[in-house]
Amino acid sequence: MEIEMKIRGLMMDPVTNMPIVILKDVNGNTILPIWVGVFEANAIALEIEKVSTPRPMTHDLIKNLLMGLETGVRKVVVNELKDDTFYALIWLERNGELISIDSRPSDALALALRLDCPIYVEETVLKTSKATGSASDKVTSEELRRWLENLNDEDLGRYKM
Repeated sequence: MEIEMKIRGLMMDPVTNMPIVILKDVNGNTILPIWVGVFEANAIALEIEKVSTPRPMTHDLIKNLLMGLETGVRKVVVNELKDDTFYALIWLERNGELISIDSRPSDALALALRLDCPIYVEETVLKTSKATGSASDKVTSEELRRWLENLNDEDLGRYKM
C-alpha cells in the first residue's frame, strides 16, 4: 500500500552534518527522514525556494525533456529500503501507457517538486525504516524520529515548506 507524503522540509543532520529530506504523511503524523547528498539537497532546495538559474539544472532539463516528449509524471514512489539505501520509482505516462523508471529518491523528489506530482512511500518502507539497525541504533533512530516529529517551522530553517 502506498502512503501519500509531502516534503515537509530540508535540514542538516546535527550528528552527521548531512542533508535530510523530511517526508510527512499527508493524512497523519508519520514522517520519513531520507539522508541525501549535498548536491541532491541543493537541487531540492533550489526548487523549494523557487530559485531560477541562468541555465537549466539537471532536473529542469529532465522536466523540459518530458514536456517536449509529451510525457507526464503520474507519481513518484519510494518503494524499497535495502541495506540502508532507499530506492524509488518515477511513474511516467505517455499516450496512456505507464512506464516505471528506477531512480534515487533524491532525484525522484527533485523532479516531483518541479512537476507538482504526488509523492508516495510504500508502507513496507515506513515499517522497515522503523525496524532497521542494531539495538543501539534503534535508540538513536527512535530519539531522532521523536526529535524530527517535534520540529516546528522555525526549526526547519530557510527550507521550510
